[in-house]
Amino acid sequence: MKYLIVSDIHGSLTALQKVLDYFQRNECDMLCLLGDILNFGPRNSIPEGHNPQEVAKLLNTISSKVVAIRGNCDSEVDQMLLNFPIMSSYTMLVDEGKRLLLTHGHIYNPENTTNLDFDALFFGHTHVPQLYKTKEGKIICNTGSVTFPKEGNPPTFAVYESGKVKVIKL
Repeated sequence: MKYLIVSDIHGSLTALQKVLDYFQRNECDMLCLLGDILNFGPRNSIPEGHNPQEVAKLLNTISSKVVAIRGNCDSEVDQMLLNFPIMSSYTMLVDEGKRLLLTHGHIYNPENTTNLDFDALFFGHTHVPQLYKTKEGKIICNTGSVTFPKEGNPPTFAVYESGKVKVIKL
């Protein structure tokens, strides 16, 4: 399976369309949303192409290919617009025997995995992409943000396939 893993869309239809173009062109199997899907949050400006209702409609058209978790800006009201669950703080996917821990990063992150066993940890929240292996061989990936990248980084997301991770620049 090929997973496109993205965080921090923050209601930007412009950013989501670019991500979904990549998703389709590269024949990804699943879209993993790591939270902050519709709401831009009080600390951010209004993003380019801000249209949370259209973001929800577009995501709902591929809901059978979506796995999502809750970010710190997601709410029960957001859940009402989406045809797939988003309210879990984390989820674990298993692919070819590898455990992929998906979370937003504001609760669980490299410093706090609360005894969750995983082979790869994917998170966002800080909007700063990272990709490295721990001394134990665990993959740690912050996908960055496709809408509000920080620290001079471009918009980014990640792709996981057959145990390999790539951070992709939009």
